[in-house]
Amino acid sequence: MTTPGTTATPLQGKVVALTGASSGIGEATALLLAGRGARLVLGARRTDRLDALAERITAEGGEAVTARTDVRRAEDLAALVALAQERFGRLDVLVGNAGVGPVAPLDDLRTQDWEDMIDINVKGLLHGIAAALPVFRAQRSGHFVTTLSTAGLRIVPGQVVYAASKNAARTICEGLRQEAGPHIRVTSVSPGFVHTDFAGSAADPRLRAELLARRDEIAIPPDAIARAIGYAIEQPDDVDVNEIVVRPTAQS
Repeated sequence: MTTPGTTATPLQGKVVALTGASSGIGEATALLLAGRGARLVLGARRTDRLDALAERITAEGGEAVTARTDVRRAEDLAALVALAQERFGRLDVLVGNAGVGPVAPLDDLRTQDWEDMIDINVKGLLHGIAAALPVFRAQRSGHFVTTLSTAGLRIVPGQVVYAASKNAARTICEGLRQEAGPHIRVTSVSPGFVHTDFAGSAADPRLRAELLARRDEIAIPPDAIARAIGYAIEQPDDVDVNEIVVRPTAQS
């Protein structure tokens, strides 16, 4: 959404597909990238919020289209990438931001939550790679950006499966980077405490209360993560920013 007469940004005209775009880090990232001239293909399960975000972007002079996207479904990721190609002729960046974290102690045996975290945080990433990698290979250019978590860097009780899913995703990102070759970039961004709805999704009441209190005490805004994502994308094509950790200064 650069205004006429202003200098074009490195993001001007780039086509960016973004999952988990309807709130929190995804919403903040969409607004930041659109503000710097990117053309957006927004995916999420909550289509009402997704459409409202696209309307806000277009009302401010940006370009955005939407598709209901459940990253557990490989066909949804394929459709998101296809939409980018149909509407804008290419795909430059896939930001894999969809994720869940219904954290709880292992003793709670919340096996369905475990499956959800693996299906969304790990398989969802693989579905995005399967959809975008052939496109990036054909273009001889492309950029994968994936939202991870500092929960995978410092393992604590109550967040074991969530941390495992994020560390599996971290391993996939590093392996992808090594296999990608000279034309495809791979970035992982690990947020610390961010003021989003994540803490409220904790399945264990005691843990949820602790996370919410800690969030309200030290959390940084989603824009901080959006700026990190924008920074990685804006680098020249021969510069690959592989890992970024962004946490509150007060976080241990």
